[in-house]
Amino acid sequence: MTTEQQQRPAIAETAPLQRWGASAALGATGTLLLLAAGLLAVSVWHLTQGTSSVGAGDILRWLVGDRSDAGPGADAGDVLRGSRLPRLAAGIAVGFALGVAGAIFQSLARNALASPDTLAVTGGAYLAVTVVAAFGLSVPLWASGFTAFVGGILAATLVLGLAGGAGTATTRLVLAGSAVALALQAATSTLLILFEEETTSLFAWGSGSLSQLGLDAFQQAAPVVVLATLAALALSRRMDLLGLGDDSAAVLGVPVRSTRAIGTILAVLLTAAAVTLAGPIGFVGLFAPVIVRLCGRFVPALQRHVVLIPAAGLTGAIVVILADALLRAFLGADEAITVPTGITTTIAGAIVMIVLARRGRDSGPARQPAAARVGVGSVRRFVMVLCVTGAAAAGVALLGFLGGDTWFRLGDISLWARGEAAPLINFALDERGPRVGAAILGGAALALSGAMVQATCRNPLAEPGILGITGGAGVGAVVVVTGAGVTGAADNTSILVAATIGAMVAFALVYGLSWRGGLNADRLLLIGIATWYGSAAISTFLLVRSNPWDTPRLYTWLSGSTYGRTWDQVLPVAVALLVALPLAWLVRRELDLLALDEDTPRLVGVRLERVRLLVLVAAALLAAMSVAAVGVVGFVGLVAPHMARALVGGRAARSVPVAVLIGAVLLGLADLLGRTVIAPAQVPAGLVVALIGAPYFVYLLARSRA
Repeated sequence: MTTEQQQRPAIAETAPLQRWGASAALGATGTLLLLAAGLLAVSVWHLTQGTSSVGAGDILRWLVGDRSDAGPGADAGDVLRGSRLPRLAAGIAVGFALGVAGAIFQSLARNALASPDTLAVTGGAYLAVTVVAAFGLSVPLWASGFTAFVGGILAATLVLGLAGGAGTATTRLVLAGSAVALALQAATSTLLILFEEETTSLFAWGSGSLSQLGLDAFQQAAPVVVLATLAALALSRRMDLLGLGDDSAAVLGVPVRSTRAIGTILAVLLTAAAVTLAGPIGFVGLFAPVIVRLCGRFVPALQRHVVLIPAAGLTGAIVVILADALLRAFLGADEAITVPTGITTTIAGAIVMIVLARRGRDSGPARQPAAARVGVGSVRRFVMVLCVTGAAAAGVALLGFLGGDTWFRLGDISLWARGEAAPLINFALDERGPRVGAAILGGAALALSGAMVQATCRNPLAEPGILGITGGAGVGAVVVVTGAGVTGAADNTSILVAATIGAMVAFALVYGLSWRGGLNADRLLLIGIATWYGSAAISTFLLVRSNPWDTPRLYTWLSGSTYGRTWDQVLPVAVALLVALPLAWLVRRELDLLALDEDTPRLVGVRLERVRLLVLVAAALLAAMSVAAVGVVGFVGLVAPHMARALVGGRAARSVPVAVLIGAVLLGLADLLGRTVIAPAQVPAGLVVALIGAPYFVYLLARSRA
């Protein structure tokens, strides 16, 4: 056989591969061109919208050079250059940057739910920018971008470190990111409230606003986006191989650690550029890459990062521009200008997150972290801890009456109780009494709700807020409050009813969507987190659409405040606790079994789904009552049950009453600190709890890495 004959089979075998490569290249090129054409079409539609009377015909005449007519057409060029082109350019740059950043994060973490939002990068960048504004630091735009980058990279490092690095279980990664984002949001909210004048423009911007004063910001951000994208494309082959796993990639010559570090820096840099330009526009970095990856089933070329990265960027740009255009089309340009674009994208992202959670499977270490496995303490220890926590709750309640912008003495309280105090003391204590009652009982209710949720989900990192229950209650209450015009005009009963309905609707939504032939605890958590994000976006939408003079007051209430509470608002929480505590005692055995696994309760005859539904309904009602009394408060339902288990063991008969008392102490102490530390100014109790609970949560999550 000649050499030519020997080579023919090899040539024949490579011919199909060459044809496949050519068809893949054509498919990739065609897909990118199709996305570019879609972006162009959406952009043209976007340019025709605005608050001025300049329409599509006026713009067309101006483009072809017919600028002699009087009327709106004569101003078309000024309108385009002054407002519409800057808004469009910002939307394209932000969407492209977030789409590319999300694609990088998902590839590095090998997790479809990784994104700048779920990794708390946007939260860290937003907090950093808020710090600069709150303290009146005057910095150029590039320095603001660097500040946002530092905040984002620190947040991403913290989340990935706590979650256990790349490749961690989906539930664990999203839990870590969501809880860190909640803590960062609390810190940001505290600055927004304390420095109201300095940060007055950051509230709407904090939900993602495309409003621009010109092209200057875009011209400074665009080079960063382009260079970071090109650098990501240079890493595309490495990220292709990382999809095989770290060990396989290392064998094939990929420097895994440096690749992941460089990729993370590039993704955070893109996110920081987007946040600096338009604020934290939510979830574009989640669902833009997901859409592209799903299309990869039909266009295999999209599975390669050299195509995936620009496709995700173009998809993100389309999503942002389309969301802004649809918002204007439905609300009208005048109304839509006050509504941040990020609200629309966050709601859409929450829906995508729910779809992914329903489709995905997760059996990672979040199913039962090491911190959940605690022993059973002695009876003597339980009695001692119960007495100490009970005394602490009583002491905090007493201090709550004494403390404030003016401190009183025990004798003043005695005179007030007998109705013999001076008018000034009577007035102050009449105002403090309901606040103390709301904080103590609201904290107890949240702790009991959290204990029930954690037992049902078998996860000490879960709580009513992360399950979306308190968020749903907050939406219900805000609907009534904003509909009434001002917070004080809303009837207490209507707020209570609306909060209860909102909590139960959110619970029904989460429970129903989590059910697939049974209730998976991880799926319940992921869908609950998505519902929490969605409800927060809806609450923000209602706030920015309300009377702007009432926004700070409403925002303070939503942050978890006891300000202006009455005994009528405290009474329902007390009734709910009186009903729920005996119920928790009756199902204490079932709670212990639920905390073990799925099979043990069934083996001993427990009707698992019926008990789980009963417990979660009780938890939802408790959360609703607490929201009506103290607003939306996080971390109490997370921290108190875990502290109780660490003190007295995991048995519900012992841990639940201790958790209730610890919850009362936490929120009561937070309310006292918020009223006294910077008096006469006040910090909402919910923010103080978050700032206290966040470090403990970091400790808890770090321990559970084992």
